[in-house]
Amino acid sequence: MHTTEIEIRTQSRHVTDLTGEIEGFLRDAGAEDGLATVWVPHATAGLIVMELGSSSETDLEELLGRLLPRDDRYAHAHGSRGHGADHLLPLLAGPSLTVPVLGGRLTLGTWQSICLLDLNDDNPRRRVRLSFLAG
Repeated sequence: MHTTEIEIRTQSRHVTDLTGEIEGFLRDAGAEDGLATVWVPHATAGLIVMELGSSSETDLEELLGRLLPRDDRYAHAHGSRGHGADHLLPLLAGPSLTVPVLGGRLTLGTWQSICLLDLNDDNPRRRVRLSFLAG
């Protein structure tokens, strides 16, 4: 298995595209056929597959604002206002994704990107583990 850890600086972006970094990792690993796994070892971030650049990010922000309001309703109350919602995010966007790799390429659909979803403005530095298991 090939594996590496990268650091992502979210700079208060809630959606960060990781697809290019993952593709570069696969090239460096000499990947052919197998499985790519992405893992986020954080309690307040998750991974999603979505279309970018078509206002989907805006729609996602609006949806998450309704599902996880940034207010003082949460028992988990340290950090910035609404931080308790950050700890519920992984219930909607899990900490790992596995994507088949064929011929060294992720088998994503035409408009799909792998993204880090992170609403926690208290921590703009995230670690992401990339792994490739040859088939």
